Amino acid sequence: MNRHVPSRLALRVVWGSLMVVLAAYLAVACGLGGSDLLDVFSSWVFIALVLGAAALLGLRAFTGQARRGPWLALAAGAALYAAGELVYEIAYSDAPAKAPYPSVADALWLGSYVAVGVGIVLVLRARLRRAFRPTLWLEAAIGAATIAALTATLAFDPVLEDTAGATLQVATDLAYPLADLGLLALVVTLLALTGWRPGLGWGLFALALTLQAVSDVLYAREIATGTNGEDTLLAPVWPGAMLLLAYAAWRPLNAPRRSGLPLARVFVFPAVFTSVALGVLVFDHFHAINTLAVVLAAGAIALAVGRMAISFVDNLRMLRRARRDSLTDSLTGLPNRRAFMDDLERLLEHGGPGRPHALALFDLDGFKRYNDAYGHPAGDALLQRLSAELSGVVAGHGRAYRLGGDEFCLLLEADGSDAVLRAAGVALGARGDGFDVTASYGRVALPGDAGDSEEAMHLADRRMYAAKESRRPSSAGLQTRSVLLKVLSEREPDLHEHSSNVMSLARGVARRLGLGAEESEIVARAAELHDIGKMAIPDAILNKPGPLDDQEWRFMRRHTIIGEDILNVAPALQPVAALVRASHERWDGRGYPDGTSREAIPEGARIVAVCDAFSAMIQDRPYQSGLTVGEAVAEIERSAGHHFDPRVVEAFVAEIRSEAVPA
Repeated sequence: MNRHVPSRLALRVVWGSLMVVLAAYLAVACGLGGSDLLDVFSSWVFIALVLGAAALLGLRAFTGQARRGPWLALAAGAALYAAGELVYEIAYSDAPAKAPYPSVADALWLGSYVAVGVGIVLVLRARLRRAFRPTLWLEAAIGAATIAALTATLAFDPVLEDTAGATLQVATDLAYPLADLGLLALVVTLLALTGWRPGLGWGLFALALTLQAVSDVLYAREIATGTNGEDTLLAPVWPGAMLLLAYAAWRPLNAPRRSGLPLARVFVFPAVFTSVALGVLVFDHFHAINTLAVVLAAGAIALAVGRMAISFVDNLRMLRRARRDSLTDSLTGLPNRRAFMDDLERLLEHGGPGRPHALALFDLDGFKRYNDAYGHPAGDALLQRLSAELSGVVAGHGRAYRLGGDEFCLLLEADGSDAVLRAAGVALGARGDGFDVTASYGRVALPGDAGDSEEAMHLADRRMYAAKESRRPSSAGLQTRSVLLKVLSEREPDLHEHSSNVMSLARGVARRLGLGAEESEIVARAAELHDIGKMAIPDAILNKPGPLDDQEWRFMRRHTIIGEDILNVAPALQPVAALVRASHERWDGRGYPDGTSREAIPEGARIVAVCDAFSAMIQDRPYQSGLTVGEAVAEIERSAGHHFDPRVVEAFVAEIRSEAVPA
């Protein structure tokens, strides 16, 4: 149910009227109108303005959907203050010297402090719930203690010196300045909980409380030093502060939006407050101040030390979390490639013949088909399940890692590693209707088979692929491939040898570019079969001792389309067929048969193009001798960016150098 909202016009009339009266009060306090008029304003107009603020605060409680508690508490604070003034005016104004101390008016005035403080705390809790964190509260406490210490240093000594009498009188004398310190502490707390960026609404709250507390402190100081505070400019500040508090209640009070950790909140303000507190203690060394100020300043510094300790612990926690995240695979929770390389290098550096270990590189067979068929979320879920099972198998024998994609690696103690590897192969397998995921692996003995991490990984990779090839089941696609290669070998032995060289090189380049095992195999098959369409090219063109003419080139350029058509007959070779068709496209779009360019060319076809060109360059032909390896590599590098993909060329050159092919 919506509560009634007063019209804006009515509110503006009320606010305008109160502002006019307050302005008149200020004019009278400045000397306009004489002492009799000032007496009226200092009593009845004062009370009317504070009651007006109380009414506006109470009305705010029944407007909109906000909680009533905070605004009713603030309204009660203003009403209690006005009631105290009213009691004093009626009962004691004629003979103030005969007024009891403390009186009923004192109880009402002190009660107003409590009500206003409760109201502000309730507003803060309702509007800044997310800001209620230990660090923010510590920062607020540092600021509050510092401001209170500074106020006590500057204004409390005369008040404390004037305090005398019975216990209740002394308690009342001290209650006022302590209540003012409480208001100032609330101001600093409010500002700290808004991240020192309060906005207009919270800023008005802070200003209203500051005006009320500062005016009270100055009034108490004037009373202690014998100055009549009622007839000074301080008198209109009290109702003005109450009206400002009421106005702030009607403003939007939105929690501030912060991005990251602002420098002001984390460093500047805590440093400033701590420096001020330290200054108070230094001042006390040269000029003795009251004990309260010293205690508050020392408390502020102690809180600052506590805040530093929490920041230090938080930083350590963030550093540990960042390091853990950098060494952990986010999907499976296993250590990642970086953690694996660190552990491998540490093992090779500190291990020795007396501490043999085994490295095993695993790759999932059939996972790409599973991922393509059931989607990436299902693939991720399968990887998570397989990783958990792998961790269980390896526990107590070594450590499992996920290197990325569908690649895993194990570092095991040599004793019993064969049994663990067999169990790990089973753990990384899954079978169901329409899919069969298995694992192939390559094992390397450390340090016996390899002395450094690069050599160990290279050897494990080769052995893993050898195992993959040896256990690859015979399928219709593989049978078709074997038949085609046999036909090509019988007709053109040189082409078969060329294709085999291109396949070996293309597989290595694909791996360097980060392609998964199955994608790398598709690239390798495409490299092996990229010339299969040349079976339909006449021998007179294939074996012509001189350059081809334009008509012969047009015929020759159809071999990629013919190769695609041949391979598409076997469904298992259709992914290979697409790469074969694009294997003679160029990075600049001037290739054939479709004239595609850049990333529009399949990545596998871009790999085959570079490897095919290199193999062709170093091969002797009837009409010219082949280039040396060094000359061919230099020519490939010169063609990067217009004929070939620069990224593929970079990986190709690295692969050639790793193979140590003689120049």
